[in-house]
Amino acid sequence: MTPENALQELNHALVQCKRCERLTHWREHIAQTRKKAHRDEVYWGKPVPGFGDPHAEVMIIGLAPGAHGSNRTGRMFTGDSSGHFLYAALYRAGFANQPHSHALYDGLTLRRVYITAICRCVPPDNKPTPQEIQNCRPYLEQEIALFPQLKGFVALGNYAFQWLVQWYRQHGENDTREWQFAHNAFYAPRNGLPWLLASYHPSRQNTQTGRLTQPMFDEVWQRVNSLLGG
Repeated sequence: MTPENALQELNHALVQCKRCERLTHWREHIAQTRKKAHRDEVYWGKPVPGFGDPHAEVMIIGLAPGAHGSNRTGRMFTGDSSGHFLYAALYRAGFANQPHSHALYDGLTLRRVYITAICRCVPPDNKPTPQEIQNCRPYLEQEIALFPQLKGFVALGNYAFQWLVQWYRQHGENDTREWQFAHNAFYAPRNGLPWLLASYHPSRQNTQTGRLTQPMFDEVWQRVNSLLGG
């Protein structure tokens, strides 16, 4: 089975998922009530699959779909300010063919990177419960397994970082006690697993307050380029 077909099969199961009653109700409620600015649109309103190069060397992992971004458009980091900030940075670094992400079929393609999340349904107040994250865990674990050529992860935010720390431990990396989340923090496992690079999440809360600036974010993707050999 080709990587493309394997991802299609996984995503087909993913979009039908209703494991979390609270999240299922919330994502569908948002899709029905909609935001005033998008009241004439049909929302996706389902779990959101990953997106990117099926032969990616780097997996970018976020928290969850945005209420009126990914939950509306059906594509990771698409249709809201977080996505605008992320894809513009990926474009500047050479990982995307265009600097914007407005809709599912807007022509955006990614090179060498794949974007996903630890929770595939929009949670109330952007806060999934530990059990909801656990319910969604098998999807991301299966997704990672479909990229045997992975060289590294970029964790967007502490939720994704902590998820990955647990993943490393499950895969035999025992020396994670000193791993702490910080912007542009880098960790290289000793057992041949992909490296880990952390970044503040490109949420509006971070970008509008100056906690995460464009130069800070560009530094992360410049480092990814360097780690990949240019």
